[in-house]
Amino acid sequence: MRIGIQVPSFTYPGGPEQIGPTFGRIAREADEAGLHSFWVMDHLFQIHQVGRSEEPMLEAYSALGYAAALTERITLGALVTGVTYRHPGILVKTVTTLDVLSGGRAWLGIGAAWNDEESRGLGVAFPPTAERFERLEETLKIAGQMWKGDESPFKGEHFELERPLNSPPAVRRPHPPILIGGGGEKKTLQFVAKYADACNLFDGDELPRKLDVLRGHCDREGRDYDEIEKTALTSMDEPSVGAAVDTIGRLAERGIEHVIFSRLTGQELTAVLAEALSQTEKITPAGR
Repeated sequence: MRIGIQVPSFTYPGGPEQIGPTFGRIAREADEAGLHSFWVMDHLFQIHQVGRSEEPMLEAYSALGYAAALTERITLGALVTGVTYRHPGILVKTVTTLDVLSGGRAWLGIGAAWNDEESRGLGVAFPPTAERFERLEETLKIAGQMWKGDESPFKGEHFELERPLNSPPAVRRPHPPILIGGGGEKKTLQFVAKYADACNLFDGDELPRKLDVLRGHCDREGRDYDEIEKTALTSMDEPSVGAAVDTIGRLAERGIEHVIFSRLTGQELTAVLAEALSQTEKITPAGR
């Protein structure tokens, strides 16, 4: 069982000048505690599920680069990159740069994007849902091509790359793992089966059905379901070792292999997860 932590809020005591030191401390503590992964959201405004739009929100890949410089072992990713915010070629270069500078610790977490408020606010194009999924699939194809070292031209419906050169190449082999976030049963989970190394789903009653749907897509795509790492995002209102262990055990019974705990504002979560990790290292998810 793998355990990760997501940092969705940067509203810390002391104002903007304390964001760097506080965020850095959280990253270092997660690394030293032996957690497997460290994540930030890819948002430009704070989302309403966490706080007010006006609350501090860091750009994801700048924040991850800062975290990479302060850590040694923990893997790093955006949960998840909005496909509309960056051109695919630039995104692959960005994730590759993070991977190279971190010594092979980057993820490409990606999804079809959803927060039109921040896109409108900053003048970022936000196409209709169908087009966002078309762009997502083209981006996944471009990432696969660039990480293979294939510089041949790419021509899609939305993107055209004359020479998708990616130098230096990623350190991670065969490439930084691709995680697709979301539980859409027709498109998102189909893309997981076709293109991804991992999925990310929300902890909830629908989780078993989502995994069944993913298994069905894998059968249709000729993909081994067990090749895909199943991750789930969860949280605890009142963190405790007991609650964390119970959550990890429950999700493992449902087939989850990598539990990512969202750090709610003000929580000191890392020590709790470190102790929970020591108690759950030998848990094997159902079906493994």
